[in-house]
Amino acid sequence: MWTFAIRENGIRENRLNRIYPAGLPVLIIKKDGHLRTIASNCPHMGCSLGGAVLEGNFIQCPCHDWRFDITTGKFAEAGEIRLQTYESKIENGDVYINIEEANA
Repeated sequence: MWTFAIRENGIRENRLNRIYPAGLPVLIIKKDGHLRTIASNCPHMGCSLGGAVLEGNFIQCPCHDWRFDITTGKFAEAGEIRLQTYESKIENGDVYINIEEANA
């Protein structure tokens, strides 16, 4: 199900944009003109990634320094652990995410 997330002009480039479409906590990251949408809680103890550090294509969890690839959601040290990722699209300046087609 495609759900409105945010207006495209409300997304800051190379920043973590925490939003709650349909009550779902996600991060939208605009990097090199591409949108990446991932779960906003670390799978290790549920720490919020809202304060994570973005470095290249990786974010680093502020609680335990776990690093995740924003393009795949994979944990850098063990690919079987990953953040949920979501497909996103832009229509008429609005960003939508597919909350039913999450990739885990």
